[in-house]
Amino acid sequence: MSIANAIILGLVQGLAEFLPISSSGHLSILNNLFGMTTTADGHLFFDVLLHLGTLLSVCIVYWEDIVAMFFEVLGFVNIGPLAGERRARYPAARLFFMIVLATIPLFLILPIKDMLERLYYNNFFIGVALVLTGCTLYVSDKMKEGGKTVGGMSVWDALIIGLCQCVAVIPGLSRSGTTITAGIATGLKRDFAVKFAFLMSIPSVLGANILSIGDAAREGIDWSLMPAYLVGMAVAMISGILAISLLKQIAARGRFGGFAYYCWVVGALTVILTMIF
Repeated sequence: MSIANAIILGLVQGLAEFLPISSSGHLSILNNLFGMTTTADGHLFFDVLLHLGTLLSVCIVYWEDIVAMFFEVLGFVNIGPLAGERRARYPAARLFFMIVLATIPLFLILPIKDMLERLYYNNFFIGVALVLTGCTLYVSDKMKEGGKTVGGMSVWDALIIGLCQCVAVIPGLSRSGTTITAGIATGLKRDFAVKFAFLMSIPSVLGANILSIGDAAREGIDWSLMPAYLVGMAVAMISGILAISLLKQIAARGRFGGFAYYCWVVGALTVILTMIF
């Protein structure tokens, strides 16, 4: 694992995690077609650090929302259900509970976690999944924007978005693209759908890292590669911040079509290269 390799993988992780183009799909392509790896050859700990870098990206960009959720939840503990006037009084606390609800469906994938991880090495499947991601983004551009923010969200809205996040665990499907599209489909405002999609990534990425850290420890960590690992993590964090900021601007204009065409091209090329080689 060279520093140049780590920089490229960190850049891909940071950009593709938040831009709706599937970080798992792109890392899989780099691994399977170009021999640049994260989880194989003893680099599982590096994969954990890359995801930690993107987790820090979300925390930095949405730090004010995270702090507001923390303090409002603490102040809300003895008040009762978030209903009626309390929705307006405690919007950050309500946002927190909606994120919790949206995270619950992820437990459904635990029994098939190993099977999904094996798909990471199937180039043909990754290519098809990227094409489907492009279709999802194309459809999102055609949807009429809703007007709901956290006060108008229902339990069912959160659960539907959470179920779509479960589907997006499949390598090659974009988690951000799928959950943003689901949010728009449930009637959320486009910019709020983006915020909700990124904030709900915090528990999912944190949970995945917790599950992976044990495997990484058992696999063993090559401490001589730690400088390269840390550089990759830093690049993932910085590029993640830039990607979130860019997608927020794009969401304000309401156009994800460019990413759809990109996913179609990359997906089709991956399928073609797989069939040739």
